[in-house]
Amino acid sequence: MSAGTTGRAPVRPSPPPPPRNRGRRLRIATAVLSVLVLALTGIAWGLYRGVTGGITTTDVITGGGSDGPQNILLVGVDSRTDAQGNPLPKEITDALHSGPDTGVLNSDTIIVLHVPDGGGAAVAFSIPRDSYVDIPGYRTDKINAAYPAMKALAQQQMVADGVTDRARIEAESSQRGRQALIGAVEGLTGLTINHYAEINLLGFYNLTKAIGGVDVCLKAAVNDPLSGADLPAGPQTISGADALAFVRQRHGLPQGDLSRVRRQQVFLAAVAHKVLAGGPGSIPALVGVAQQSLVIDSGWDLLAFAQQASNIAGGNLQFLTIPTKGGETNSRGDVVLVDRFDVHDFVQRRIDAQAAAAQAAAAKPVAKTVPAGLPDDVIASRYVIDVRNASSASGLATSVAKHLSTLGFGRGTVDNEPASDESVVRYTGSDGAAASAVAAQLGGIATHSDGDVVPGHLTVVIGSDFDPSVIPPTATPGAPATTTAAAPPAGGPITAAGVPCID
Repeated sequence: MSAGTTGRAPVRPSPPPPPRNRGRRLRIATAVLSVLVLALTGIAWGLYRGVTGGITTTDVITGGGSDGPQNILLVGVDSRTDAQGNPLPKEITDALHSGPDTGVLNSDTIIVLHVPDGGGAAVAFSIPRDSYVDIPGYRTDKINAAYPAMKALAQQQMVADGVTDRARIEAESSQRGRQALIGAVEGLTGLTINHYAEINLLGFYNLTKAIGGVDVCLKAAVNDPLSGADLPAGPQTISGADALAFVRQRHGLPQGDLSRVRRQQVFLAAVAHKVLAGGPGSIPALVGVAQQSLVIDSGWDLLAFAQQASNIAGGNLQFLTIPTKGGETNSRGDVVLVDRFDVHDFVQRRIDAQAAAAQAAAAKPVAKTVPAGLPDDVIASRYVIDVRNASSASGLATSVAKHLSTLGFGRGTVDNEPASDESVVRYTGSDGAAASAVAAQLGGIATHSDGDVVPGHLTVVIGSDFDPSVIPPTATPGAPATTTAAAPPAGGPITAAGVPCID
């Protein structure tokens, strides 16, 4: 057992909940990181209090903090309730092909996101749900049994002890289940988990709707009744139930569950790619997804994490799957065999290589790529820029948004508005200095205080008087590619810089 499990009291084992039809189990943790993109890109800065004030928290981490390397456990659960325990509408569960609710909670997708000290390129390690591991306080079982089994055992114990408050039973038993999963992941990977994020079915469904769908590519058409996947070959945009079916499918894939893990990685990369490259289609909708469907540990300062993990917003994120040793069938069903020492070595070697690359990059002289003129007291990453085109020049607002993102400003929405002769930067409250800095970068256009602007946001209006020559013609440095990347070698890493075609 790893050091990270200290203080998590074991519960006497008893028979676990009955297994569910695997074809009905849902793989939805791929949405978690995409919700956190709000923080990573700075989009949520101006809405920070409102966002975090509405997110459900759980006390499962001791001394997580925001300093040093960060290991975040991203978990998807197939709960038929939202983060506050409210049942999902029937039209949502019907659309998700989620099957009947048996009362058993599954955590079927498990990803550890490692962000190095000081930021830098991140790596996400996927753990197959059927990995056969030691679960602290329980037994050797599939890793996705840790959360539901220990939650059920804790509920039984609390009821036996005379606890009748259903809300307390739900909260404390869920906490025990999450702690067991954290302990199992720590034991398998050798990493100490610093933070925890969990998303439910509704979050996955609404996330893909909020960003206008996600681009994926299939090598061949699929029609799998068990997952509901009925998709053509080639590039396509999917959302809602189709997106869920895409990441659920395992039947008919070359490596079964391992192929499904790769699908999850590609899908998550595609979501991050779309949000980071083009900005979310609806910031309020994404905020709503986070508040309704996300659970994070109570000690997580998302704002501090956003500052540390800013390089993820540049597409510097790689997805890998832990090494496995084939499968077998035993008393726990079909399991995936893993050797924790091999996994420890794999994870540590990847993290060490990451650190070495960062040190080598830091030793090289870096040319200044950000244009001069931004005052020292204006921290660009604290502001999100929304751009409105009120001129007759097509695409000008997009060019302005890209230019300002090179200065470090968060990229907000890009849209049109009624024609105007004057270009202006609108701001609210004490954001005047930042507005003036942006105005200077755009050729000295006017600034205007406007109470309708959200704090932390600046709205740039491009009028007919705007001089396009002030926008550098070079491509946005450090931004994710906007074209689909070539498919990586079989089994190779997946990144947030492009979307390969897969099985």
